[in-house]
Amino acid sequence: MSGPVAPEDTAAVDATATAAAPALELGDSRTADVGGSTVRRALPRRERRTVGAWCFLDHFGPQDAGVGIGPHPHIGLQTVTWLVEGEVLHRDSLGSEQPIRPGQLNLMTAAHGVAHAEETPTTYTGRTHGVQLWVALPDATRHGPPAFAHHAELPRAGIGAAVATVLLGTFAGERSPARADTPLVGAEIALGGGEVDLPLDPAFEHALVVLEGELTLEGAVVEPGRLAYLRPGREHLRAGAADPVRALLVGGEPFAGTPLMWWNFVARTRDEVDAATREWNAGSPRFGGVASPLARIPAPLPPW
Repeated sequence: MSGPVAPEDTAAVDATATAAAPALELGDSRTADVGGSTVRRALPRRERRTVGAWCFLDHFGPQDAGVGIGPHPHIGLQTVTWLVEGEVLHRDSLGSEQPIRPGQLNLMTAAHGVAHAEETPTTYTGRTHGVQLWVALPDATRHGPPAFAHHAELPRAGIGAAVATVLLGTFAGERSPARADTPLVGAEIALGGGEVDLPLDPAFEHALVVLEGELTLEGAVVEPGRLAYLRPGREHLRAGAADPVRALLVGGEPFAGTPLMWWNFVARTRDEVDAATREWNAGSPRFGGVASPLARIPAPLPPW
């Protein structure tokens, strides 16, 4: 379920890592309203705008209410939808109509432009809990054609007492079939209790968010609503839990350049954002139409 990026998410500050920076950086998510639901927004943050190419992470639920986000556009990114509980129906301007359930991955590549809508099917009455992430596309592919892929099965790796499901990239010797345009990783870690050494790529920066339970990382307790960040150079991370815990690990090579994020757009210049805003509000064929009963969401004017 996509959520718009606001100025407070992306205001620039000096977040350059130095030799004196702590090995493990902890930060709090902020709350945001998305389609009437309150979400925990772990990325972007003022002090940490990207982790590799990952530029957005919303953790929603668990909640009794379903989701209902009307047609809206994206450019320059991939949306990654992952559920812990529930069912969400994805519709887009490519003609896709795909439900997603726990353990499955929906990956939409917006590139030059696409529109989509997300809602809880009327046949589902349980709780909803999950994450939506965005991956900033590199210059080589961000102006290309849009695409959508659903992965009903993903590879899993056993790491001691933990089981990792690999959403994107390669982790613990297992590779996801999902498209990735930059070197990155995304994996759900389920730990039944005890301790585990999570393997890391030393060329990557990494971040970890807890979805359920509490996780101890190098003596620090991380719970839902916090983000733990690790700069490049680490080959493993010791994690422990007294009770079952579920967490999401993301990482990648530090992203080349600084994406300009406004609303549902990931660009490089204000002119690109202005053009996308104007074309969506004018009903341009660039984004196409979505066969959704939900109301189309107009783009707000940028703040410049």
